[in-house]
Amino acid sequence: MSLTEKEIANLNKSLRDKTPLEITQWAILNAKKPVVTTNFRPYEAAILAVCSEALPDIPVIWCDSGYNTPNTYKHAENVIDLLSLNVKLYVPKQTTAHRDVMMGIPDIDDPKHKIFTEQVKLEPFKRAMSDFAPDVWFTNLRKGQTALRDSLDILSVGKDGVLKVSPFYYYSDEELDVYLEENKLPNEFKYFDPTKVLENRECGLHTN
Repeated sequence: MSLTEKEIANLNKSLRDKTPLEITQWAILNAKKPVVTTNFRPYEAAILAVCSEALPDIPVIWCDSGYNTPNTYKHAENVIDLLSLNVKLYVPKQTTAHRDVMMGIPDIDDPKHKIFTEQVKLEPFKRAMSDFAPDVWFTNLRKGQTALRDSLDILSVGKDGVLKVSPFYYYSDEELDVYLEENKLPNEFKYFDPTKVLENRECGLHTN
């Protein structure tokens, strides 16, 4: 989907009062090759629910770092089953056990941390996006998460030209709690991202 900055600005204004499902349905109607990505962190069930309702067989790209908690894996399987998700699993090329011996989980100030992040998060994601070559990418980015995300909106375009759609962009945690409860969707908070030390640190996927 090719849009000018002015068109995106106007669309963001018109979509501001739409529900997340309405935003998703609009994007699906205008997309040729949509995908949604997930890591099954807290509140991910919301974006997965609206995407699967708008397009039941939408590819759900799950980039599993290999370091998820048992709770997250159980939660993922629960959500996959509940929503009948069309999951496309991507994992690092090196096993977690092998990396633990060679590198472990480097501290944020360790020069190896950049290599670690590339191996467990960025490379699988880039491989997935290369395989699917989407024109529309659904994410659960929300305002208030990081400085970068505060500069975005419901619709934004990455350096790769892919239209990023964040239907819940203006939702707070409290509003999402209500949304999940009203739609009988599960949530899980025992999530671990080995590439991030602080919750408000940008993960790297959205800086391209």
